[in-house]
Amino acid sequence: MKKLSQFLALALAAVTLCSGVAVAQSISTKEILSITIKGVPASEQTRISGEYVVSPDGHVYLPLLQGGIKASGMSSSALARRIESSYRAAQMYQNPRITVVSRKDSAASQIDAQLISVGGFVKSPGQKPYTRGMTLFQAISAAGGETAFGSIRRVELHRNGKKYTYDMRNAAHMRVKVYPNDTINVPQKKWNGT
Repeated sequence: MKKLSQFLALALAAVTLCSGVAVAQSISTKEILSITIKGVPASEQTRISGEYVVSPDGHVYLPLLQGGIKASGMSSSALARRIESSYRAAQMYQNPRITVVSRKDSAASQIDAQLISVGGFVKSPGQKPYTRGMTLFQAISAAGGETAFGSIRRVELHRNGKKYTYDMRNAAHMRVKVYPNDTINVPQKKWNGT
């Protein structure tokens, strides 16, 4: 009887350990993701590969893609496939290979450092350190400013599940305050240059 109970205890422990390995953790809001892209020109790899913070509304904003990609609740591999599909659907790349690695273990300490995320058509997309009193213009500048294809007329600020649009040619809009965990997206210019 004693051997049977020991065997059952070991079997239960083995099942518990194995089930923990088989289940992929889902991505959550404010999580830091390291995203790399292969199968595209080297200059594009540098532009897209980097660290991104999942916005409070559960999206991640990547260069060359309009709007965000829903990330929260997905596994890293499922998000990678969704990003690949998005780049193909946008006819940006024929065969992108995306890798998504969650930085869940260090996310809490990174978020405590107060970060914002700047993406879209900026020269250096990714997470940026937040400083008290930081403005929308300063946040975009921290990401290297807009690229030649970035529209400063329709800059998106995502905060607490809401989207606000600002024109950086307007001095009042340049002075809009940003806060920790905000996500800023500089969209692509339209064909008419706006």
